[in-house]
Amino acid sequence: MIVKVNNTTISLVIGDITHQKTDAIVNAANSSLMGGGGVDGAIHRAGGTAILEECKKIVEQQGRLPPGKAVITTAGNMAAKYVIHTVGPIWQGGNNNEPVILSSAYIESLRLAEKHGIESISFPSISTGAYGYPLEEAAKVAVNAIVNFAREEALSIKEIVFVLFNDDAYAEYANALGKISIQ
Repeated sequence: MIVKVNNTTISLVIGDITHQKTDAIVNAANSSLMGGGGVDGAIHRAGGTAILEECKKIVEQQGRLPPGKAVITTAGNMAAKYVIHTVGPIWQGGNNNEPVILSSAYIESLRLAEKHGIESISFPSISTGAYGYPLEEAAKVAVNAIVNFAREEALSIKEIVFVLFNDDAYAEYANALGKISIQ
């Protein structure tokens, strides 16, 4: 599925984010930035030690990364040039600002990409793995954040790709994107 918003193409694919050839890929990181499971572990493994070394320096300088914020490192051994690490919220029932924090994770990642002149970026479905965010709700928040950014703030970013892990995730994001693009 592909949707055009202003000068930005937004698309959905099923696949492995570590194989994306966009300028940057986004890591659904934890606050320690030291790698972990899921997407985070896969990115650290695929990228090699350069990512971890840069993450250690970032944590030394500014401490742990709060949910909703983002930082950038090299992509190490991957095809992408950069990894933008962001921390999504842990789902606690939806009454602890989870949608606001999740939206911020996407927006802050995009702003950092703009700051670095990045033209293409790939996102996973942030917070829907170990952090337990319901997929349908996460897809709505993610798509709204990305589309609004493309409408209002995107200057250098020409391509945004959601790299989803299975058919169910793809269906939820396609549903959310379909509803937005009609408006």
